[in-house]
Amino acid sequence: MVYCQGCPWRCGYCHNPHLLPVRAAGGIAWGEVLEFLRRRRGLLDAVVFSGGEPTAQAGLAQAMREAKALGYRIGLHSSGSYPRRFAEVLPLVDWVGFDAKAPFDPAYTRITGVRASGDAALASARALLASGVDCEFRTTWHGGFLSLAELERLTRTLAELGVRRYALQEFRASVGVGFRPVGAPVAADLDALARRFPQFSLRRA
Repeated sequence: MVYCQGCPWRCGYCHNPHLLPVRAAGGIAWGEVLEFLRRRRGLLDAVVFSGGEPTAQAGLAQAMREAKALGYRIGLHSSGSYPRRFAEVLPLVDWVGFDAKAPFDPAYTRITGVRASGDAALASARALLASGVDCEFRTTWHGGFLSLAELERLTRTLAELGVRRYALQEFRASVGVGFRPVGAPVAADLDALARRFPQFSLRRA
């Protein structure tokens, strides 16, 4: 897993807040990572770019090409913050984990703290589904941020877009996060969600 520094969004439940700033102490240059990958050929199968938000990195596509040239498969964790760069790297990836945070309307702004973030996420989601790349859509859920009604609206939209694999991840409290999980979907809610997708999973906190 390669964790990329920087993310333009400020989700209150972020699990990796130390990766939000564009620059931070202790970072590792891509050249060092590439040298490590050269040494591990035949022992590792894939490189997954995560973050932060990997598409915040202007050099992401080139890094993926260099990793692929060494024989690695490529994975990407993304929230689709940068639709143009996201679409640029889709031909290079073998799998995408896509974070769908809320219904693609003003609710997204409430979650991310950034206006029009829902428009960016929706554009990226559509590009991903059109690409045919193997993918999983997932939502980190905390009842204090996203109501069950909003979760229902989001999953209905995702199903209509053609999402086939979806995971609901319950919020997991981490160091520095000043609140605890609130509520949990009941069995009836989960059954309704599961019926929308050919593959559905629940990841408990």
